[in-house]
Amino acid sequence: MNRLFIAIFLAGPLCAQTDPAAKIAPELKKMIDVFVAVEQESADPVSLDTAIYEGAIPGMLRTLDPHSSFFDPGQFRQLQEMEKSEQKGFGSVVSVLPGRVIVLQVLPSTPSAKAGLSAGDEILAINNIALARLEFEQLIQLLGAARQREVALDIRHPGESRLARITMSPELVNTPTVDRAFLIAPAIGYLRITSFEEPTGGLVKETIEKLGADSLKGLIVDLRDNPGGAVQAAIETASLFLKPEQVIFSAKGRTSQNEEVRVPKLNKAYTFPLAVLVNAKSASASEILSGSLQDHDRAVILGEPSYGKGLVQQVYTLSANSGLALTTAFYYTPSGRSIQKPLTGGQLDAATIVDRGPYKTDAGREVRGGGGIQPDEIVLPEGESQLRLVLDASGAFTSFASEYLRSHDIAEDFEVTPGVMDELKVYLSERSIQPTAGEWLANRAWVQSRLKQELFTLKFGVSKGDEVEMRRDPVVARALERLGFSPPLR
Repeated sequence: MNRLFIAIFLAGPLCAQTDPAAKIAPELKKMIDVFVAVEQESADPVSLDTAIYEGAIPGMLRTLDPHSSFFDPGQFRQLQEMEKSEQKGFGSVVSVLPGRVIVLQVLPSTPSAKAGLSAGDEILAINNIALARLEFEQLIQLLGAARQREVALDIRHPGESRLARITMSPELVNTPTVDRAFLIAPAIGYLRITSFEEPTGGLVKETIEKLGADSLKGLIVDLRDNPGGAVQAAIETASLFLKPEQVIFSAKGRTSQNEEVRVPKLNKAYTFPLAVLVNAKSASASEILSGSLQDHDRAVILGEPSYGKGLVQQVYTLSANSGLALTTAFYYTPSGRSIQKPLTGGQLDAATIVDRGPYKTDAGREVRGGGGIQPDEIVLPEGESQLRLVLDASGAFTSFASEYLRSHDIAEDFEVTPGVMDELKVYLSERSIQPTAGEWLANRAWVQSRLKQELFTLKFGVSKGDEVEMRRDPVVARALERLGFSPPLR
């Protein structure tokens, strides 16, 4: 017992320069004495693995910070497998509502396309499990599990009463981290980065080239809801816009050597104006990118304050095939702002309480510290209303659009006319959705845009629907104004 306990705590990569055994031996002796007493006197037998893996070690790490974690052999093996895993799926985009799943888009040459699935199809059952009886969370779980093996779907094609059954097997599906990209206005591009993975930097560059590269008059980079990921990908992305040898970030810790990461000396960057969008779910690598662009006055940052996750973590392999993720340092923007927001309940609390500043950008502008990236201008997202919530939750837009397209052909210059709005209102009334005159008037512009989005998604694909959605987004609209484009986009 004693040998196993000490081996875990004194694993090679974490040993101090002096002999750690002499320093902590008295404390370990106390813990061993406690375990011996518990093992001998406890009313029930005590598992050594449970006491160590689920008690002593996690209990110690909880005193540090919320992100340092211990992995027992099974968990560490699972972590390693996840890092190597490839994503499988069927190549379709669906709208998920309580009890309903409707296909919005099918990607070419994927299992869904080969099986005959198409936009507008409604999936009624998966492996003989009727979806109408399931809650939203249950549907999400079922769809996730279905991607792991062969699946049988009962579907209804638009305009047909008979059900069809198709069988599909999942295949490797490439899900790019730049999932939206288009010209949002003349010579002004828009692209969204959903996370940072190894190919992201190259994918951003490739996307910019397709949008027009140096002929662009501006670019909107949407980092909202981006949780971060590979720091190297954020470095490569920042280097697309910053000058050679400019600092991207620094990392400082108690024992680790201070590190300063700069743009490569021979770097060639794009020079068009930038607007970067962030919100409370933009974290980690997203904050490294947005902070560097803000501090060097390279981009205007719009939206809401970011999450504030600026911890540097290292994963160590320990004895007995276990592992440890440990916070070793903090990330700082070029002006010296700590990205990490203040923590509570651990030994790192004091280290995360940092000066709010103000700090100075290269041009002398004041920017605030204290954790996260504070936007240059706060712009709130589109508001909600009771009618909007009801319409989205009911799936009325998708259902109406599917029926409308069965009898109407629309072009890419299609607009939702008053006549189409009247049809929608009758359709909603037949389904007991009857907004008041005031509600309808207050939400009319949003309803028109939302219906157009659904029609374009089903007719032309998700990317075209995304364009419609972004054109009513107040944060995007403000970004366009800051880039010099002011005409309304609705």
